[in-house]
Amino acid sequence: MASSTRDIKRKIRSVNSTMQITKAFELVSTAKLKRARDRMDITKPYFDTIQTAVHDILSADKSIKSKFVSSGHGVKPLYIVVSSDRGLCGGYNINAIKKSIENVTSKSDAKYIAVGKKAYDTLRQNGFNVIDSFLYISEKPEFSHAIQISKAATSLLEKGEIDSIHFVYTRFVSTISQEPTDLLLLPIERPAASEDGQASEFVNYEPSAEEVLKYIIPKYVESTIYGGMIESSASEQAARRIAMENASDNAEEIIEDLTLFFNRARQAAITQEISEIVGGAEALK
Repeated sequence: MASSTRDIKRKIRSVNSTMQITKAFELVSTAKLKRARDRMDITKPYFDTIQTAVHDILSADKSIKSKFVSSGHGVKPLYIVVSSDRGLCGGYNINAIKKSIENVTSKSDAKYIAVGKKAYDTLRQNGFNVIDSFLYISEKPEFSHAIQISKAATSLLEKGEIDSIHFVYTRFVSTISQEPTDLLLLPIERPAASEDGQASEFVNYEPSAEEVLKYIIPKYVESTIYGGMIESSASEQAARRIAMENASDNAEEIIEDLTLFFNRARQAAITQEISEIVGGAEALK
């Protein structure tokens, strides 16, 4: 019985040590989440403005012809998948990876650019064609990273090696909700006609709407990738905070159960000792 109580005490100490680690991770993730959300709030207006500008140009001039404008998704897609470089963040990584492969019909036709070690490792291990990777930038993405990713992707489209670029990132909905998103970057889908039939007809584009679109598309791709990486960074920290909070709660429950078992075992040992003493005293009479 003594060995049983010692084992339980050892398990309690072990779980308590784990709980201290998870609580520390939770505090760190909370601080990082605050910084990531501040960056997201700063970059999102630019991200939204660029997207609005592109769609306004396409709405204003329906005759624009460009290899970057189409309504088809293509049969040779490139997926830019944003994941984390570290684990301990619940289903954050696997949800993004699943999103990037759910519409893939042929591994040989689809290509991947992995942003984050988790996506790189998982896609490679499952036989997907990872042609490029950007590792150890997921928590602190910079605009220069987005430019590099954008150039690598658009060059493949211009060479004809792919016919569409999909950007898979995790959209930050709230601190308790993150949504994996598959965004078709290129070719840009023409916006549907508005219900009132009115377009931005009072805007004049010089020298032409097509030339302005040609200039703005690289900015659109770069800003979209950067904005998505910033949102994914915030989503990663939120997912890790929730995972660590749940782990701490589970550890507390385990400690409560083990403490109950320990008290029962100790009570049983005391009862047995008393019984042995009483039995011995009776035997001496």
